[in-house]
Amino acid sequence: MKHIVFYDAQCPFCFNVKRVLRKFDWLNKIKWVSVQEVEASGKYPYLEGRNTLDEIHMLTKEGEIKQGFDSIRKLLSVLPPLALIGLLLYLPGMKLFGSPAYRWFSGHRYDWFGRYDIPRYS
Repeated sequence: MKHIVFYDAQCPFCFNVKRVLRKFDWLNKIKWVSVQEVEASGKYPYLEGRNTLDEIHMLTKEGEIKQGFDSIRKLLSVLPPLALIGLLLYLPGMKLFGSPAYRWFSGHRYDWFGRYDIPRYS
């Protein structure tokens, strides 16, 4: 079973982060699903009512739903070349800084990078 990462396919930053991180998924542990696909399919009912356009979400292979900074650190920790960075994000106090920083960055990403009119998937 794979971890499923839900990303915004209309966000240029999100799309390019996904494109880069896929290159580090040497063990093929991540499945990427766009939020736009989720909204159209209704396949992922556990995401209903969540702010999936505002924060990245992840369904771990253990069945946990992570969002925002928690998704980022889990995602990095399962990619072999980035695992050390991911594990460092679990150090005590990192979430106190990481969560607000993530939310701030996420809230400004469209201002800085724009938004695709049509979602980009690959």
